[in-house]
Amino acid sequence: MEKNKKANELWTTRWDDRYSDEEFAYGEEPNNYLKKQLAKLAVGSILFPAEGEGRNAVFAAKSGWNVSAFDISIEGKNKAVKLAKKNEVTIDYKVGELETLDFEPDQFDAIALIYAHFPADIKSNYHKALDKYLKKNGTVIFESFSKKHIDYVRTNEKVGGPKEIESLFSIEEIKADFPNYEIVELVEQEIELKEGLYHNGTGSVIRFIGRKK
Repeated sequence: MEKNKKANELWTTRWDDRYSDEEFAYGEEPNNYLKKQLAKLAVGSILFPAEGEGRNAVFAAKSGWNVSAFDISIEGKNKAVKLAKKNEVTIDYKVGELETLDFEPDQFDAIALIYAHFPADIKSNYHKALDKYLKKNGTVIFESFSKKHIDYVRTNEKVGGPKEIESLFSIEEIKADFPNYEIVELVEQEIELKEGLYHNGTGSVIRFIGRKK
């Protein structure tokens, strides 16, 4: 228990440090894939886990969505609130681990997991836990680095992403984590990233659109 507590504290400190600078770590503009996929959906309620500095949540709010978000980093929340104020929108942003937060079952029409790289030992459990908060026929929008990305980040650290292969994703893992979903799209592909300070260059990602059965 003490070991887990220490690991959680180190993880939180890591992200607080990254988000404490004045400049936005991943920029103020939304992720391109998220932007494209949100345009296909009817506006409703959406949850952004591991939302960091709020660029995607703020975009969704500007697009008319009722937005909830959470992260372990208070510094991330501070930046997100600042960005929301700048864009004249409001978002419900909580700080803490998912199991400590008071989201309701079937609360959301969509859940957006955009580079939500949870620690390797909990990432699949987090995906499965999030399922209960999504309504039937709700949509998961997912973009994160694939296991092939390990070779890209070794070549160019500026592209960002975890350097431990266990924290990266495979198509097989996504299928296992979201078994009760119609697969609208599930691909692994190479993309060009230009997101703030820490996502710059060529990387390999998993993109997944799933509809809950």
